Amino acid sequence: MKLFDVYPLYDVTPVSAKGIEVLDDKGQKYLDFYGGHAVISIGHSHPHYVERLKAQLDHIGFYSNSIKNPLQNELATKIGELSNCGDYNLFMCNSGAEANENALKMASFHTGKSKVIAFNNAFHGRTSAAVATTDNPKINAPINKQQEVTFLAFEDFDGLEKALQSGEYCAVILEAIQGVGGLDEPSSAFYQHIAKTCKTYGAMLIADEVQSGFGRSGYFFAFQHHTSTSPGIRPDIISIAKGMGNGFPVGGVLIHESIEASYGLLGTTFGGNHLACAATMAVLEVLEKENLMENAVLLGAYFLEKAKEVQQVKKVKGRGLMLGLEFDFAVSDLRKRLIHNQYMFTGGSANKNLLRFLPALNITKDNINVFFEALKAELV
Repeated sequence: MKLFDVYPLYDVTPVSAKGIEVLDDKGQKYLDFYGGHAVISIGHSHPHYVERLKAQLDHIGFYSNSIKNPLQNELATKIGELSNCGDYNLFMCNSGAEANENALKMASFHTGKSKVIAFNNAFHGRTSAAVATTDNPKINAPINKQQEVTFLAFEDFDGLEKALQSGEYCAVILEAIQGVGGLDEPSSAFYQHIAKTCKTYGAMLIADEVQSGFGRSGYFFAFQHHTSTSPGIRPDIISIAKGMGNGFPVGGVLIHESIEASYGLLGTTFGGNHLACAATMAVLEVLEKENLMENAVLLGAYFLEKAKEVQQVKKVKGRGLMLGLEFDFAVSDLRKRLIHNQYMFTGGSANKNLLRFLPALNITKDNINVFFEALKAELV
């Protein structure tokens, strides 16, 4: 049997990793400034993370959600504390797409409606409803196109109001900082308008924090950049994954306590298993102990200063350590040179001119200095 060939691969085979260093099968060391799509939040093989997972395996790795798992309650409490979202309830699953799928399902259950508003360049996953709200026709099959989704531009106040006035929409879903789409953001005024308009017309606001959550933007959730001065403006549902598990497959949905649960409403076999909980608890403990949200703010500001030294950079996008450098040329060849000449991983996006920078949240100024020296060498 062969693999189903859907991934264009770089000719690199990692065999071990620690911190931001990745070692391949030829003994070559790479610096990881991409974290496998913002997944590696506390660094590869963080000692506390490894210890937590090994210790859990010595006891029990998995059982289904037909028995009690106190680790889930411990995890829900910890997420509530660190995110200041204690008035939400946690449903655990296995990935970002699954989190968004369940978020959209809950919005539809709660409102009795089916239409959704999403935004241009959005990426919410590859499963049924999640991919329908993803602005990429190439990955939407005919079965996905049965979903009724309206795509709007950020800052389209009138278009949003007009659509929601119809009373036909169950949800508005958006990334406070777009990931795959290229790090575009709504203004705080528009984000707050979305929240208020959803409440007026009975739609649910879903904050997709799959890539931007768990401290990456400097706040626990990126939507908090737009609501910190307006505490009454909050999403109804929040989806989480990626950096949540630092590489362990885990996702979740935070559902506001005003939305009632019932047995069988949602379900999963693997979601919230003992290892997933241990991995996520380890991430949260490291985020807190090492002050990594504060580090994301400080290192993000340092990155902005260093970017000013590179004249080819036309714009810096993003917040915290969810960043991108925009050029006036496509960056695909630059990414290849950074891998093969400088031995560094970086990311691309739907914006072909954007080089994405999504490192572990515990990187240092020295790491950023090395990145920019390498970048300058490749731009000569």
